[in-house]
Amino acid sequence: MRRRLENLFWRRDPYDIRGTETLFLQKIIENALFHFEHCQEYRRLLMARGFTKERIQNLESAQELPFLTTLYLKRHRLLSVPERKIRIMATSSGTSGNKSTIGYDLKSLWPALGMVLTLGKRHRLFSLIPSHYVILGYEYSRHEKMAVMKTAYGQTWFTPALSRTYALAYTRNASCDAQYIIQGENGKYILQSENVRKRLIRLDRQRFPVRITGFPFYAFLLLEQMKKEGIRLSLPKGSLIAFGGGWKQHGSWQVEKKTMYRLVWDVLGIPEEKCLEFFGAAEHPALYCACRNHHFHVPVYARVVIRDVETYEPVKNGTPGLVNLISPGLFSMPVTSILTDDLGILHDGTECGCGIQTPYLELLGRTGVKGIKTCAAVAAENGWDVWGKEEGNDSV
Repeated sequence: MRRRLENLFWRRDPYDIRGTETLFLQKIIENALFHFEHCQEYRRLLMARGFTKERIQNLESAQELPFLTTLYLKRHRLLSVPERKIRIMATSSGTSGNKSTIGYDLKSLWPALGMVLTLGKRHRLFSLIPSHYVILGYEYSRHEKMAVMKTAYGQTWFTPALSRTYALAYTRNASCDAQYIIQGENGKYILQSENVRKRLIRLDRQRFPVRITGFPFYAFLLLEQMKKEGIRLSLPKGSLIAFGGGWKQHGSWQVEKKTMYRLVWDVLGIPEEKCLEFFGAAEHPALYCACRNHHFHVPVYARVVIRDVETYEPVKNGTPGLVNLISPGLFSMPVTSILTDDLGILHDGTECGCGIQTPYLELLGRTGVKGIKTCAAVAAENGWDVWGKEEGNDSV
């Protein structure tokens, strides 16, 4: 099984869906059977929907497999391996106890590594040239489990990191009384927007590239503030900005991508071809990297099904609906098929024009399920919309 799984997650062309259709379905069946046999609650859920072991073995397409919702995973913790085998824990962006906790065992980490390496190579994310990193998000701490924090930190390993500057600095000081604080699981995050702005100005005079990552909403606020102040930088050649996480509950603020890229060029001097974007979900062990036309094409180790918001039946490409993400990459938890609270449209790959032929996902926003908040929403509620209004010491 492992050799065949490597052939999927370590495939040289991460968008060769036509050449992996049979293999992908085989791996979905094997993955679902593993969880059926090793997770009692998942087995009960499938059998309640009429899916016996024999029916799983005879799936004709991955979309036939019953899905779990992200909301269900926020309320139930399902494991298919003993907890002692879990090596990495990551939580989704929900708050007030409304989180999914996803665990990776060693068997699940191996395909994840292959995915990162093949996608990174395809999208030219790796470089031997050292870079300075500016993260418009949470500072990494081994005491916290947020998936968005771990992902942002992971991106700083695509090149040798000369420095890491975070907009949200981590502290375990219980008496911290800064004006804008976000409570973590075991510590606090303090907003340091002034530090970020000062750091970017300093890096304008450095010789090495700068890589900026974070939520597009926060990048927009920062760049708008810098533009109002008349700040015009020309960051070193090879610098880039990578957006992740979408606009979440800030859809009313969302601007056209071309407008955003123009703002990045006007303030930072980074051209559009160096504006990247990522999409993922804590409950889904697959990463989506935007192509040169800024579209999220579906990679070989995942499939995307768009479902009607009322009937949950699959809809045709070009029709909006709920996003159902499918992947066989996780063995520790039964997240083979997950229905998110994202709305999206799946387009034919030929509509893009970038050369990648697989379908691509257009995200439209969240359904607004009551009680679910994302990291972006929490950060905004705690002062992210006040770039430049709080005091702080510069950090390197």
